Amino acid sequence: MSPTKTATTARVEPAAVETKVSPGLARRQVFAVAGCYFVASFAALGLPPYLTEILPELGDGAARWAGLLYIVPTIFGAIGAPLWGRLADRFGRKRLLLRAQLGLAAAFLLAGWADSIGTFAAALVIQGVLGGTFAASNGYLGAALEGHALSRALTLMQGSARAALVCAPIVVGSLTPWLSPHRQYALLAVLPLAAAAMLAALPEPPRSRPAPPQATTAEAEADGTPVVEAAAEPSGRAPAASLRALYAIEFAFVFSTVISFPYLISLIKERIPGTGPMVSGVLFALPHMCYLIAAIPVHSLFRSRPRAGIALGFGCIALGLAGHGIADSLTSFIAVRLVLGAGLTLGLVCMSVLAADCAKGRAPGGLFGSIEFFSKAGAVAAGVAAAVGNDWFGPTAPVLTGTAIALVTVLATAAPRLPRTLRTRRSL
Repeated sequence: MSPTKTATTARVEPAAVETKVSPGLARRQVFAVAGCYFVASFAALGLPPYLTEILPELGDGAARWAGLLYIVPTIFGAIGAPLWGRLADRFGRKRLLLRAQLGLAAAFLLAGWADSIGTFAAALVIQGVLGGTFAASNGYLGAALEGHALSRALTLMQGSARAALVCAPIVVGSLTPWLSPHRQYALLAVLPLAAAAMLAALPEPPRSRPAPPQATTAEAEADGTPVVEAAAEPSGRAPAASLRALYAIEFAFVFSTVISFPYLISLIKERIPGTGPMVSGVLFALPHMCYLIAAIPVHSLFRSRPRAGIALGFGCIALGLAGHGIADSLTSFIAVRLVLGAGLTLGLVCMSVLAADCAKGRAPGGLFGSIEFFSKAGAVAAGVAAAVGNDWFGPTAPVLTGTAIALVTVLATAAPRLPRTLRTRRSL
């Protein structure tokens, strides 16, 4: 432990740090959790890109509130995520996961039958406060898995989110001639109800026991989550990234990718007049298709060097977003969406590896709740920046803002490696 951390280091009570009695879930159970998240997130992830078509039905003809309403669930989800995570650690991960699914169902029903922007916004608030299925699912998995098994499970969870983002916009676009995206909220409320029914059959994760006091010296992080020192590990290997670094990367990654979401369909229609809802949905989904195809191979390649993968991922994100600013044909849009997809895949997979590394010895509900807070904070900031940029400079502004943030993060991620590289070269 470094001298600068001595003042903030304290002995942790035995119950504060968890050691799993029998870590592990059956493979089918891990896939069941991921499948339930996919089912529940279908509406939550697939309908917001169509806010620009939903809002005119509610009186906002120009859809000026699209960017801000896009982040309403995120704002309230960020507020609630750390609290729900700690409650899950205390009262049971399965119980809190079921709560999240039922909360989504109630919110979707209200959103689908809303007849004013105020009621619709209230439904999105309820979605944020009572939802949080991603953090709840990760906390459930983190209570039973460790290390490589956990990072693969988190990669699978991100695959569920990407699958929903691939399928949902396409399905919503296909159903639009018969049922408006607004009314589809009510129809899709049945999905989180089905997910809750499936999760009810899963077991509570294996119980945890207190770690021995002599092995539980920990550092109190800013969010109060205990960090177990790595002295007990035979290899003596320190975590690949501190929580603060992981939180910062999570924020920047979500900001730089989500900022292009709210006005992407408007940008496509501006650059390629006559583009139908189906084509727009496919273009929106392309980066997430890349993740579904390449996530497992990327995990194998970068699980021992996640920082390099994150730097490369942000580089691809910057290049892809910059390309959105000049794309003016279907072919060019496909190309830049695929480059963005490469960055999305590298970033998400490598952040899962870092999160699994940081999860060792920590209470999983609190950890993943805090990660979710910074993720949603990045999405909130992205939504605000997208709305302001779109109002002032048009739909190109959000993608250029995302490019700038991605470039800054590339430099920040690569900078700590430069002194080591220079020292190595001088020593040759």
